Amino acid sequence: MTTRPGTSAPSAGSAPAAPSRPGPAPSAASPSAARAPRPAASRPAAPGPRRVRLSVSRVDPWSAMKLSFLLSVALGVMIVVAAAVVWFVLDSMRVFSDVEELLVSIGSENFLQLMDYLEFDRVMSFATIVGVVDILLLTALGTIGAFLYNIVAALVGGLHMTLTDD
Repeated sequence: MTTRPGTSAPSAGSAPAAPSRPGPAPSAASPSAARAPRPAASRPAAPGPRRVRLSVSRVDPWSAMKLSFLLSVALGVMIVVAAAVVWFVLDSMRVFSDVEELLVSIGSENFLQLMDYLEFDRVMSFATIVGVVDILLLTALGTIGAFLYNIVAALVGGLHMTLTDD
């Protein structure tokens, strides 16, 4: 049997030496101290889902502005698309021509100009203007709402929530 330089060969009747572990050596009084079981946790695990209490103490106004802008753009697009769909449905049901015939049968020549405003181009222009105003107002209201929330949260501590992991 060959040995490495700096080590000694085990004696003929002895068992090989146990590999050394880093850290403190077990005490001589208690050779099984390294194998002693660890004490159980001081608090038993609670059955059911874990619950955490959190509070929203501050809302970043810049984030609130970006979010409200994107949501209001989506709402503005929905307004324009909904106006187009409603106009096409009413036109396919011949509602505009029936209203025009009704106005002619009544003999009211002043209201015939009303039908000029119900053209598709004018309806889409009006819906686009409403969508742009919607974007401006909702973005401003979302940002102002974030500032107001921060002021109120500084006074009362914010919104408290309890979250669970079901």
